[in-house]
Amino acid sequence: MANEQQSGKMWSGRFRAATDPFFDLWQRSLPFDYRLLDAELTASRAHALALQAAGILTEDECARIADALCAIGEQYTGKREQVRDDAQAEDIHHFVEQRLVETIGELGLKLHTGRSRNEQIATDLRLYIRFSIRRLILGHLAAWAQQLLERARAAGDAVMPAYTHLQRAEPVLVAHWLLAYVEMLLRDVSRLEDCWERLDFCPLGSGAVAGATLPLDRTIAARELNFPAPTANSMDATSDRDFVLEYLQALTLVALHASRFAEEITLFATAEFGFVDLPEPFSTGSSAMPQKKNPDLTELVRGKVGRIHGAAEGVTLLLKGLPLAYNKDMQETQEPVFTATAQVHEMLYLLAAFTRALRFRTDRMRAACETGFLNAMAAATYLVHKGVPFRTAHEKIGNAVRYALDKGAELNGLTLDELRQFGAEFGEDFYEAISLNATLDCHDVIGGTARHRVKAALEETQKRVESLIECYGAVSFGGAEVAHAGA
Repeated sequence: MANEQQSGKMWSGRFRAATDPFFDLWQRSLPFDYRLLDAELTASRAHALALQAAGILTEDECARIADALCAIGEQYTGKREQVRDDAQAEDIHHFVEQRLVETIGELGLKLHTGRSRNEQIATDLRLYIRFSIRRLILGHLAAWAQQLLERARAAGDAVMPAYTHLQRAEPVLVAHWLLAYVEMLLRDVSRLEDCWERLDFCPLGSGAVAGATLPLDRTIAARELNFPAPTANSMDATSDRDFVLEYLQALTLVALHASRFAEEITLFATAEFGFVDLPEPFSTGSSAMPQKKNPDLTELVRGKVGRIHGAAEGVTLLLKGLPLAYNKDMQETQEPVFTATAQVHEMLYLLAAFTRALRFRTDRMRAACETGFLNAMAAATYLVHKGVPFRTAHEKIGNAVRYALDKGAELNGLTLDELRQFGAEFGEDFYEAISLNATLDCHDVIGGTARHRVKAALEETQKRVESLIECYGAVSFGGAEVAHAGA
């Protein structure tokens, strides 16, 4: 007992020698797990209710502990650096226990009855990631998707070249291109929802490894924290970090999709393309060349993928080969979560604002669609409607393109007599069939770039995004919400 009082550690009773000071600093997790303060307070209130139901705490003691935990949360609101810089606490669990004892005396020590830090950190991380997913979906992915939709709606019937192999392929509506990114974001949402579904079980009551030593009703804490059920196996619950890895892998895909958008904008902003004007509030200049406006935001978005994917790879290597159950190695899974979460939240926040400010040079985009034989597929389709097998139609139009190239003309610049040397099927209606609007509208299938299909897709996608916002706007987590996931 003297050792425990002297050292202030939660585990010092068995030890005679003092902890090496440098090792003590090195192994502390409070400098990063301070971000879990609200999760720890919320989970501790839930555990107190389970202890009350088990007869370990009276109703009055449980209320006093709950009030003290709320007071600790209020005390450090907006002052998280004070938690981080505490010189005595080993981790966030130790910090809360110390503050609790300072507030209500020895009663604060009763809260740790029937639990272990192994189950506490497993619970705190689940709460943190669950809230981060909600905030990521509602606050950032939905917000960026909404800005992409706004730009798509504003683009109207503006056209742009679509590319394969970075070569101009066919014209598409600008709105169609923007909606492609909304689809990616909606898939990111579904991956995060899948991750949520698998992590959404409560480890409290699992003890250090074998389960609590008291007859706790684990459904009480689970219900209080808005988990559907307790975890099924104490060894798995205390050592499971699958959900951490799955979350980081989902964030990697979010960043990857953001990077693809950033790469296209970076290309489109070059003088060679000239399709977009970079918003000045999100650009920088050159210290040497006065004329420069550089796409630093999109370049940094491209670069962030490495850091976020690196977090997932790091956790993969941490978990590889770990025996059951808890090992201190798992402490190293926390910082990648905090870092990647902050990076993704900040990146998506900026991308939404950047997209809102983005302006397209639709004249340049349209001009790029009117040269380079982007209507060749529509021309082949014209022949198909005349009864020509597609493979034959493909060859006829290929020959016509080669002829036009030699002449320095587009397909619509060839005379009917010139066209008929490649097939008698060509008629006066050919020129209308390969006009820009007709070239768009011949893609009249679900998911195609035909103008009326894209208009319908805009309305349908808007409903999906609005439904997303409505769904996640109604989510309740029970107790105090976990603090800003990127803090």
